[in-house]
This record gives sequence, C-alpha cells and structure tokens, in this order.
Amino acid sequence: MKKYSKQWGYMVCPTRYPGIHEMQGGGFIARARVKDPAGRQVPIFRVLECKTPKHARDWLNAEKDNVRKGSHGPPQKLFSVFAADLLDRKLARREIKSASGELTWRCTLDHLIAGIERKGFKPVRGLGDLVASEIRPFQIETFKDGLAPLIAGKAYSPITINGWLKILKVISKAIARDYDTKNFMDGVELFDTSEHSTYTEEAPNSLPPERVPEFLGLLRRRWPQHYAMVYVGFVTGLRPSHLRPLRRRGTKPDVLWDQARLLIRKSETVGREMATTKTGIRYSIHLPPEAMDVLKWHVETQLTEEQEASDLLFPNEKGGFRAGTALQKPFKDVTACMKLNYPLTPRAMRRTFQDLARAAEVADIVTRSVSGHATAEMQRHYSTVNPAEQREGLTRVSKFLVIEGGLSQQVAREVASDEAEVARIGREKA
Repeated sequence: MKKYSKQWGYMVCPTRYPGIHEMQGGGFIARARVKDPAGRQVPIFRVLECKTPKHARDWLNAEKDNVRKGSHGPPQKLFSVFAADLLDRKLARREIKSASGELTWRCTLDHLIAGIERKGFKPVRGLGDLVASEIRPFQIETFKDGLAPLIAGKAYSPITINGWLKILKVISKAIARDYDTKNFMDGVELFDTSEHSTYTEEAPNSLPPERVPEFLGLLRRRWPQHYAMVYVGFVTGLRPSHLRPLRRRGTKPDVLWDQARLLIRKSETVGREMATTKTGIRYSIHLPPEAMDVLKWHVETQLTEEQEASDLLFPNEKGGFRAGTALQKPFKDVTACMKLNYPLTPRAMRRTFQDLARAAEVADIVTRSVSGHATAEMQRHYSTVNPAEQREGLTRVSKFLVIEGGLSQQVAREVASDEAEVARIGREKA
C-alpha cells in the first residue's frame, strides 16, 4: 500500500525512479538539481500530468539535458521565494518608492505566503508552499473561500483584502511573464464592496464649513504647536505626508517667503523622504496673506531651540520629521471638546478643504490644482455635500420653475388648458 506524506505543499509518495514522486489524486512531481555550463546548481521542480512515472522520468531527463546545455528556462521557485524576490526587484528598480508602499507589500506578502489565523475563525492556508508556476485559478478561489468568513465576521474589510488580491495580481503577471505560463489571476474577481462604506452620512470624516473656525480656535488654544500645520491642511487640502517634509529654509527651501508660495515636491512616510510626491507630480501653491501670517507666527513663536536648528517647517521636538500619527491625539481631543458625534482624523483636512472650496465657489480646476487631485473622480471621492448645500442648490433650480401663484410653468399650462375646456363645454351647453 502506498504511503503518502506532505512535501512541497502536496501529498506525495516516492516512485522507483529517482526524483519522481507520485501525487495523491494523480500526476507526478519531478524534482532534481543539475549543474549548468557555468557550474551553478539549477533546481528543477515541475508538477506533471503524466499517466505513468516513466513518462515523468523521461521529461525530467530531457530537462536535465537542457540545463547541462544551458538552454533551460528560469529555475522553479516556491511562491514564497518568488514573491520575496519580486519585491526585492521592485525596490531595486525604484518601482516601489515610499516606505509605506514597501510596508504594505511586506504585510501583504505575510498574509499571502503564511495565511491567516484569527481567533474564532478557521485558519486560512497561504500560498507560500506552492510552486509559483504551477498555481492555478482554483487554488486562488479556495484561498478566497477561506477569506470570505473573515469579511463576513468583520475581521477584515473587503477593501483591505482586495488590496491583497491586487498585489497578488501583480505577482501573478510576473510569474506568467517569467515562466511563460497562463496568468492564474485571470478571471478571479475582487470581493464586492458595495455594502461597505469607508465614510457614511453619520461619520463623514469632514467638518461642516461653519464649524472649521471652532475647530481651529480650540486647536490653537490647546495644541498651538500643531496649529499652523493643520491650518495649512485645511486651507490647501494637502496630505499630511506632503506637509511633513516642507522646508522653511536651506539650500532648497519649499517655502518661498518673498513670493508667498509653497513648492510641493516631496512626500514622507514612515520616516523616509521620497524624491517626489505621492502622485509623482510636482507643483506650487500661491498662499493668501492670512496663511503666510500663520506660518510666520508659527516660525517666530512655536519652535523650540532644537526645532529652530532644523530646516523643516513642521519639525518634531528633536528637529526631525513628525510621525504620521502626530496629529491623531490633537484631533481626538479637539473633537471631544466640540462634542462632535463622530470621529475625525487628520484626513479630514483634505476632505473638508473640498467642501470649503465649493462653499467659496472656487472653480474645480483651481481646487484640483491646489489639493493635487489628478482627476475629478478623486475630487468627488474626497467631497462631502451637506444638506444645506443641496437645499440651496435645489432652491436655485426651483426658481426657474416657479411663476406667479407658486405654480410651475407646466402645471400652469395644464390648469389653463383645463379651464379653457370647461369654458368651451359651458358655451356649447348654453
């Protein structure tokens, strides 16, 4: 009786041919190591759908000959090895530039390779021990089936898991390209997000324009060291990651005091400064006098001795970059003082700016040129239309429909027609 054991992610048993293992359920695994003409050990690993072990042995012998001649393809790798190598390549080529992007990839690879174990949920097996070039769509669907309960149980949002699947799509394309195989993510759908809302009417993560002065007033009294940064965030809609690396002086200052301009050229995440912005676009913002006054007040009154030695406009207490979480505590404190009935994060600066610009009737093209949104779609994504704004807009629309007596023109025409018909019938009867 054949005895199967788990190896390389499969249930296999050895055959009488060296390097050939029979798989439980059919098929064979061919495995060997051969030196190429340069003297390098080249691993061979392939799942074969052969009917007999002899056919598998013949394929393995032919592949060994190809390696010895130097005409073999790229060495087979487990998914865990291939994914890690791909990340290294992307970092070396600067295809992933930001520290947050690298961190996202590393965390995602942990889940894709090792799987997920959460208390109260069935463990989800990862893809790490599968041979990269042998992964098939049904294995990805099985992986998704394991993830579905985590979404249903609110352990993870579908948006988060879709982020993992999008990175998996990038990896699958690289595998298909390197091994000339079919992309195993073709036809694999992302999870539905129609019932999941990041922002809701009850928690829009933005301030009504009329409450922004109250927020800033409390912030200046309670957290004056952060006031200028938040003020500029509300006035320009800039991302905090674009505000942190701004330099007020030095060989390449980003604040041009005599021109009242900000140069938006860099981004900073997880302590790493990028040579460009998040979107790769460099631009400038012409600030109003009020904003420049706030920045001057900040530089003259809010910097300690160590901070004054730094070129940064908004340095931390030691003169370095502020942490990405620096504004979380001030925002939580001020919203509590305001008795705001929903949480507010620093991202609210960018969202509120869109509403402020709209209330001020700033043209959309100007708004996008300041906030750095590349498309109108992203501008809408960061906007929150409040009830008063809708009511005012519809009131302006309704003015085109109202005539004397409060009736619309269409209704007025129908009433006049009815009255004429009644009069005609009356005359005929008379």
